[in-house]
Amino acid sequence: MINVTQNVFYLHGKGISYIMRKTAHGHLEHVWFGERMPDQCPIDSLVLKRTVIAGGTVTYDESDECYSLDLLPLEWSSAGKGDYRAAPYEMVMPDGSRVSDFVFESAESGRGIVPLEGMPQAHPVAESEHEPEHLIITLRERCFDIRVKLIYTVFCQSDVITRRVEIHNVSDSVVLVNKLMSFMLDLPDRRFSLTTLHGGWIREGQRQAIELPVGVVSTGSTTGNSSHRHNPAFALSEQSADEMKGRVYGFNLVYSGNHVKFVEKSEYGLVRIMAGINPEGFSWRLEPGCVLAAPEAVMTYSTEGFNGMSHNMHSFVHDHIIPPAWRGRERPILANSWEAYYFKFDQSKLLRLAKKAADLGIELLVLDDGWFGKRNDDHSGLGDYTVNKKKLPQGLSGLAAKIENMGLKFGLWFEPEMISPDSDLYREHPEYAVQVPGREPSQGRHQLVLDLCREEVRDYIVESVGRILDEVPISYVKWDMNRHMSDVFSKTLSGDSASVDGNNRQGEFFHRYIIGLYDVLGRIFRPRPEVLLESCASGGNRFDLGMLCYSPQIWTSDNIDPIERLTIQGGMSLFYPLSTMGSHVADSPHSQTLRKTSLATRFHLAAFGCLGYEFNLNFLDRLQRREIREQIEFYKKHRHTLQFGRFYRLPALKDNKIHWQVVAADKKESLAGFYQTWQRAAEGFDLLPLTGLEPDQQYKLSTRPLQLELERFGNLINHLLPVQIRSTNPLLRLTGKFYTLPDSAESYEISGQQLQAGVMLNTHFSGTGYNSNVRMLGDFGSHMYLIEAVEDIK
Repeated sequence: MINVTQNVFYLHGKGISYIMRKTAHGHLEHVWFGERMPDQCPIDSLVLKRTVIAGGTVTYDESDECYSLDLLPLEWSSAGKGDYRAAPYEMVMPDGSRVSDFVFESAESGRGIVPLEGMPQAHPVAESEHEPEHLIITLRERCFDIRVKLIYTVFCQSDVITRRVEIHNVSDSVVLVNKLMSFMLDLPDRRFSLTTLHGGWIREGQRQAIELPVGVVSTGSTTGNSSHRHNPAFALSEQSADEMKGRVYGFNLVYSGNHVKFVEKSEYGLVRIMAGINPEGFSWRLEPGCVLAAPEAVMTYSTEGFNGMSHNMHSFVHDHIIPPAWRGRERPILANSWEAYYFKFDQSKLLRLAKKAADLGIELLVLDDGWFGKRNDDHSGLGDYTVNKKKLPQGLSGLAAKIENMGLKFGLWFEPEMISPDSDLYREHPEYAVQVPGREPSQGRHQLVLDLCREEVRDYIVESVGRILDEVPISYVKWDMNRHMSDVFSKTLSGDSASVDGNNRQGEFFHRYIIGLYDVLGRIFRPRPEVLLESCASGGNRFDLGMLCYSPQIWTSDNIDPIERLTIQGGMSLFYPLSTMGSHVADSPHSQTLRKTSLATRFHLAAFGCLGYEFNLNFLDRLQRREIREQIEFYKKHRHTLQFGRFYRLPALKDNKIHWQVVAADKKESLAGFYQTWQRAAEGFDLLPLTGLEPDQQYKLSTRPLQLELERFGNLINHLLPVQIRSTNPLLRLTGKFYTLPDSAESYEISGQQLQAGVMLNTHFSGTGYNSNVRMLGDFGSHMYLIEAVEDIK
């Protein structure tokens, strides 16, 4: 709901309010962002007071000596007028100066969204009674005919407000824009901590929290992608906030390119928050009559800790970011060929893999890299779309038909944004590659980047990928992007000269590349909404809301070790729901860490996401096949809750435990993951924390049944055998392929209120013996618990 009263603007969600006002001098002052306030409430108690001028400040207007922009909490600042905090923009004005002063001109509100040309944005839910509302505030520059539009959209049910900025050059002169943020917001400090997600390849989503110091804290990406180094999402929280309680603000960008976030605490206790296109290397010539739009930003707030903030973000992504055809639609269980065969496959190998997958209950087989050109390693072939007939003599259509005859869907890997120097495309069109004339380009993974600023390159990708999707029965696409950008240059942006003079526009490259990518994705997949797109960039190098507008799920990381994934997916879950995370069971020891984990733990992690299997299924023994069939049957039964339920990261009593829980929307079903990192000797009791249930509802809690491999017991197995054998005896390994021991299984039928008090679990193994009531977790062990409403149990 949006209301305007006497120059005060009230934006309300279901549980939040956002209030601002126009000052007497025409600037937009921020008043409140937090818990829901009564509509059109008096704001005197919320307004930051200005009763005496502070020393060392610049007065904006001599008639009002207490009015200094440096001391105001603003919605948008003016450059060079006495606000010495980080500015949300930098413009070279027609007179050559960098001074500008934007003041209020008009405001208009309405229902629905304001379309954003060339970039993705949040969309309304079709046929919903809760239509978004928008507010457009136009600011005018006092001396030049330039306008800034601040666009706010309220998504009431998710308690999310989006913001974005447009610069309209109505003058008859070129304006050079060197910096443009998507939003700016000033808040009074509440002893905030800043939480961000940093990382790298195979270690994405690393959660980091720091107490906000006086000064500027900034992270971002200059790689050409949103990057695994610093995800665009971040949060501000009271230092006392935890997962379950406390004030938490969440922010994100609907953008996949170079980005930056600035959080600055001034010496006067105001905290400025900004995010947008990274200004490093950015420069945009805004011609007369043209508009420059920043990407859409997302903001939310909760008093229910980080989980509450996450729930708002997850709801928003499910309803307003994911392509409508996949909203609430269950994702298939897939098998991917990569870690089974890498490049060394042929049709017969793939069909054997497909047969095993179908027998296990898997629904989709994905052929990964290596099906085209001379792609027998990563040195050649990218950019070519000719099927390798030595590997696939019947082509993709013949392979797909055989796979579909087994009852599976067929998926295919592409890397359309890349080009190999050793490719037919490069030999024919070297100008398609991103490289600076006269310089030897640096390569990443033996490849170059295609110039998506060029229309003919975009057309080539759209035609090539689209043709295959139309000719072959493909229901799933994995879209990869395996290098950062370097040597950036586009002939299309050189203007009349490649020199620094004239109308050279190379500073627009990164942003135009991303706009080009969105054009390609939209032209390929919007006419084919039934094709499930999973984007990937060496794992989670481009895990962002921009890609999720086209790709309902993203490959979270190339690291499939479940213990590493606890950190990776736990971090990403702060801002992104489980249904967006590709999460697979792989072989053990794991390729990325050499760590050995149980098949059960691998599944218990991967089940909290879009489940897949990524290893050679032909090598499974009888017990492994049985276990995977049971895993898949279990996942299918509870898939909707695991992908779309309300997810909680629960506090642990011990630092070697991690607790996750997901609760169905109707609260009739819940699943909880109990994960142990390192085993400790003679460890005390364990408590299973639970939340989100109906207190008066009767539930049954039960452990998902597990079997223990004999090898896990080592020499202790001799306590159970009539004869003594070595733990390395081949006979023991052979016996273990046919015989296992049951792990502890617990069952309780009690109320939701009692469950939420915590469940005291059976005794943990402490070195003194085994029986069927002892929980045998060991290093990297886990259990999964199913909680069902009693009347729904069949």
